[in-house]
Order: sequence, then C-alpha cells, then structure tokens
Amino acid sequence: MSIVVAPTPNPNALKFSCGVPVGGPATYVAGAEPEEEFARKLLDLPGVTSIFMTADFVTLSKATETDWSAIQTDAIAILDEAFPV
Repeated sequence: MSIVVAPTPNPNALKFSCGVPVGGPATYVAGAEPEEEFARKLLDLPGVTSIFMTADFVTLSKATETDWSAIQTDAIAILDEAFPV
C-alpha cells in the first residue's frame, strides 16, 4: 500500500495515511529536532510548519503562502521510505 493523502478541514493541513504504525502521538514544529529521521526530513521541507503523528498517519501543516504541490510529492517519498508496506 502506498501513502494515501486526504484533505483536512484546514486547507493548510493534509493527512498522510501510511497503513502501518508511525509512532506518537507527537507534534513537532519547524525548528524542532525530533528523534525520528523521517520527522526531521519532513520538517526540513520548505513551507512545512508542523507535523502531527499518531496511529497510522502523519498530518503536515504548511505556511499559507506555500503551495501543496511544492511539498506533497517529497512528503510521500519520505514517508514511503520510512514506512514501506
């Protein structure tokens, strides 16, 4: 199963379902140094302001001026690598 992306009520947040446990619950904001390598990589993506992870999904929040097309493909690649199914 690949990563499934779904909108949230917040247009500046997307839910990335991984199909396997991702850890957490945990929330990290830009500038944080999470222990999880995939979380560090996600926070390093330009425009990402925070991540929330729990159960089998990760929710990314972005800056209002950032377009999802600049983030989504890279986020999927990071999560696919971290959580191969």
